[in-house]
Amino acid sequence: MTSLNRPILLVEDNPMDVDLTKRAFARRKLANPLEVARDGEEALAWMARWEAGEPLPALILLDLKLPKVDGLEVLRQLKSHPTFRAIPVVILTTSAEDRDIQQAYQLGVNSYIVKPVDFAKFMEVVEQVDLYWTVLNKPLHGSE
Repeated sequence: MTSLNRPILLVEDNPMDVDLTKRAFARRKLANPLEVARDGEEALAWMARWEAGEPLPALILLDLKLPKVDGLEVLRQLKSHPTFRAIPVVILTTSAEDRDIQQAYQLGVNSYIVKPVDFAKFMEVVEQVDLYWTVLNKPLHGSE
């Protein structure tokens, strides 16, 4: 399975941002299926599914401000797992706080993007993230 047909996991509790992301991916005619976890607890439940044999995602788009389990804790658990730590994680959040940015990079995030408020710019960011991580980026051999 290549990066082009592995799922992308979007961890986002805001229904409007989920919809915008889906529309941006549809506009790019995304080959990757988009899976959605609506809180941190749902995101962590995916780890058990991957251990049971479901394909690892090509990319995880992770919001920080999540109900139940926050995004930094989700990131901490993903990056501490010997298999899942190789999955690229992009923080896509409204938080531009230096503390959040610093902690995310210390935990091993691959990229940190502050969500633009403007609809057109948000669509552009999502499209660029998809293009880079699923088409241009070469994943670690064996994590495909």
